[in-house]
Amino acid sequence: MEGTEVRKLAELEDDHWWYRERRHLLAKAISGLTPGRALDIGAAGGGNTRVLREHGWDAVALEYGADGAEVAQGRGLATLRADATRLPLADHSLDLVMAFDLLEHLHDDDAAVAEVHRVLKPDGTYLVAVPADPRLWSSHDEAVDHVRRYTRDGLLSLLDRGGFDVVDVRSWNVLLRPVVAMRRKVSSGSDLDDLHPVVNFGLRTIITAERYLPVKQLPGVSLLVRAQPRS
Repeated sequence: MEGTEVRKLAELEDDHWWYRERRHLLAKAISGLTPGRALDIGAAGGGNTRVLREHGWDAVALEYGADGAEVAQGRGLATLRADATRLPLADHSLDLVMAFDLLEHLHDDDAAVAEVHRVLKPDGTYLVAVPADPRLWSSHDEAVDHVRRYTRDGLLSLLDRGGFDVVDVRSWNVLLRPVVAMRRKVSSGSDLDDLHPVVNFGLRTIITAERYLPVKQLPGVSLLVRAQPRS
């Protein structure tokens, strides 16, 4: 992701409906885990890294680009600048690795998954989020340097090849998928917009409703996965 997009994200993420709900989902995903050493790969401005730290994790933000690393470091986060396919960490040294909206940026996503398998402890947890459904490909994906959007089977196959057993997989942003599909047919550039507060509140209300509805297996805009190294 280009530096301008990273900085735009950092400015928006505290209040933006999409990022707020993602932080809620992350907090829920780690709620039953014992805090330990964690790595947030592709951390951008470090919004999710802060969630990990708030829940007691010894978390480091990892960014490939200088802009993202600078923003995360400026927020007081422990920051590492490195390539996701060559992590400068010891084997089996981490309890948790998260990669939210990272794999779709990498040409060699197999190498990135293999590296996570290498650095995770045998009882560690891998949290993954990726954009779903190649049919939703648009100028937004191009603006934020996506290489692909994933099908459910494609993502599960990737994790299986990398030595992971999937504990949970679900769709997210299901209710708003028709709106996203329609908007991206006519829009140009990134979706990272500073929304009017009323619009932001309305979208937040809709996305929050997904917590309580049986829609997690329906087609959505994103896929969320929790996986563990195969024993």
